Amino acid sequence: MSKYVITYDIGTTGIKTCLIEIDKTINILASSTEGYGLYVDEETGVKGGAEQDADEWWEAMCVTTKTVFEKAPNIKKEQIEGISFCSAMQGLVLVDKEGKCIRRPMTYMDQRAREELKKGIAYGVQIAGAEVTKLLKYLKYTGAVSSSVKDPIWKYKWVEAHEPENFKKIYKWLDIKEYLICRASGEFVMTTDSAFATLLYDTRKGHEGWCKPICDMVGVNINHLPPIKKCTEKVGEITKQAAQELGLAAGTAVYGGGGDASLIGVGAGAVENGDTHIYSGTSGWVGTVCKEQTVDAGAMMAAIVGADPESYNYFGELETSNKCVGWVKDHLALDEIGVYLKKYGNAADSLEQTEFNMYDYLEEVIDSIPAGSNGVIFTPWLHGNRCPFEDPNAAGMFFNIRLETGKTELIRSVVEGICFHMRWMLERQEKKVKTSKAVRFCGGGALGATTCQILADILQRDVEVVDSPQNIGAVGAAACIAVGTGIIPTMKDVKKLIPAKMVYHPNLKHKAVYDKNFKVYKNLYKCNKENFAILNG
Repeated sequence: MSKYVITYDIGTTGIKTCLIEIDKTINILASSTEGYGLYVDEETGVKGGAEQDADEWWEAMCVTTKTVFEKAPNIKKEQIEGISFCSAMQGLVLVDKEGKCIRRPMTYMDQRAREELKKGIAYGVQIAGAEVTKLLKYLKYTGAVSSSVKDPIWKYKWVEAHEPENFKKIYKWLDIKEYLICRASGEFVMTTDSAFATLLYDTRKGHEGWCKPICDMVGVNINHLPPIKKCTEKVGEITKQAAQELGLAAGTAVYGGGGDASLIGVGAGAVENGDTHIYSGTSGWVGTVCKEQTVDAGAMMAAIVGADPESYNYFGELETSNKCVGWVKDHLALDEIGVYLKKYGNAADSLEQTEFNMYDYLEEVIDSIPAGSNGVIFTPWLHGNRCPFEDPNAAGMFFNIRLETGKTELIRSVVEGICFHMRWMLERQEKKVKTSKAVRFCGGGALGATTCQILADILQRDVEVVDSPQNIGAVGAAACIAVGTGIIPTMKDVKKLIPAKMVYHPNLKHKAVYDKNFKVYKNLYKCNKENFAILNG
């Protein structure tokens, strides 16, 4: 018998809410999206700041919940088995005892806490950006190390140092979806993957939970950390007030769900040991399922705790992935798109109304340029970079522009630059774990056939794409409910429900040019690290 659930995929710039039927397949019946603000730098009053408004998250959640019922009028709110979440991770949401935000939440992109990072761990004799004795202690307990300025520990310490009155009000430290769980159910919890992402979670067998030795070492009040729950666990029920605001039935089950790094791989069907998936949304990453914890501190990669308690996800992140394509659209391609609208559409259409047409046109432009973009190389570090090197000063660049270079070469080079970075992280992963010969590609970047083929050519591997690759976070969240209610036995069984819809095979004719450009791509950071520091440090 079919079960109906609602899932919330909370991204950097908006929420996607899906009404999903779980039966022999996971089928999206209706979806709705709503955007919200991202406040950076001067909007936050501090260099490197990146914040969001929690009320905007909630309002978007309420609006989209009502909309999916309007789109699927045959499904009533009383039929909803439960709600679940997939969200961006490593946010810092500090709340009081009533669950109200003490200050505007900081996102994973926030880089303000450089001094706190230096004082806390980046001093003295270092390995991979961390003082040696603290690094060793970290690896002993957590299997990872908090040596990135974007890690939430240092944001927490920044609030302690710069906003002491706000710090005194803290009752619990939550992440993004945990705040929404709290607002929906009144429960203060954190799922295991979110807890691990704080880098305060003890991963040793038999000791799983908040790690007091690490909290003491970095100066975190362990009482600020909420109870930990499984991703597949029912963590509460929707309150009467939240039910009225959301348009759901009071008492509807609320499940923990997971972070995007945990559930997007699940939604892509990459759930068995050795399965590799590549995600390209606002941010991007390469993730490979593995049985044991492993860490590559030099590349800022680690096997993170995910939704499946029997495995880990070896993970490397790119801060700005398909966001770079959006940047190209806004800053390089608007005149090209104007020509397209006059030829194929209504010239009076707003840009928002023709969003998908614009990306379709960009795909046409990219496909018209030869592999290698006639020698132009782009670096997709528009908000610094994390893996396989950590540098908040790193920035984007177009390299090797000549008189004959046109805008179309620049546009294609952006997509190739994103794919080069995925290859760099994938090759670095292979030093520690076995990756799959065919990778699952997902996120909005996987909607374009040309982009998928470029990725296959640059990786020289088969690239598999599932149905609705932009919605797989919601599918992963639904899988949490499916496992939690016993509809399917384990997370590994999800793969049977999510087959590949398209497979792109690598073109051997393009291997030589991409190998040559990839070598130059990797050299660009090494040759410009000092220049980035001079300009952006």
